[in-house]
Formats: sequence, structure tokens, C-alpha cells
Amino acid sequence: MKKYILILLSLFFLYSCTTSKTVVSQNVNLNKYEYASIINNDTYHIPAELMEYEIQLFDAVENSRLKLVSDARIYELSTDRQEKLLLVKYGVNVQQEETVVTVNFIDYETGRPVASCRGAYSSLGIAGAGYDIKEAIEQVAKQISTTFPKSN
Repeated sequence: MKKYILILLSLFFLYSCTTSKTVVSQNVNLNKYEYASIINNDTYHIPAELMEYEIQLFDAVENSRLKLVSDARIYELSTDRQEKLLLVKYGVNVQQEETVVTVNFIDYETGRPVASCRGAYSSLGIAGAGYDIKEAIEQVAKQISTTFPKSN
């Protein structure tokens, strides 16, 4: 019985270390941003077998107040709209202990990072990497929605 309690306490401790959070620059007014363009190149691209997760990442940004703009159409935006544009870069780090999805928002004009949302989840390898990625994306989606809430 003590062995099972110790295992449960260990699992609880490891799970409690998995945190989702957002960091926002102190010198930036996030309310000015209305548009987002997800960078989709060789550096920021999920392999084809993980495409369903990339769809969820796009959905996560789209469910905020930000309007998605294709990276191929940024140059068609007026200068005023480009001033309200954030570039979005993401990363996925899958390990047995924890899966972390990070979504970074960068001011289009200055290249300055303005916000970073982190979603983390861990089933300690029990549920599998696919489940952990899905849950980490759900966590980062909550962070994005909190950081860029839809107006009432």
C-alpha cells in the first residue's frame, strides 16, 4: 500500500511541475494588434504526420480576437494594418516527462517579441505522445485566448 501511495505522490509531483503560462512584454500594448500571420516555413513547420496538430494550432490563434492573414498575403495589407500585425511562430517539444507547445507573437514592423504563450501537459508517457500534444495545444489555446481575448 505504501508503494502505491509513493507512486501516486510521485506522479502528482511530476504533474504539478507541468505548467502553462504566458509572458507579455511590459512595454507593449497588446490591444493594438488585430491581425496574426502564422509563419509556415521549414523552421516553423510540423511534419506531415502531425498535420492534425498544426490545424489545432491555427484554430487556437483563430479562436482569439486576432484575425488570421496568410503569410503569402502580408504584403497586400495596408501600412495601417501591417502596424497591427503579429507574426506567430510555434514550437513543439515532446519528451516522456512533458510535452510543451510554445506560441510566440512578434511585432511585424519591429521584429520584437511581444508575447509568448506556453502550453504544457504530461501523462508521463502513459497516454502516448499524440494525446499529450493534443492536451498541450489545448493548454496553449487557453493561454492565447486569455492573452488576446475576444471583445464583448
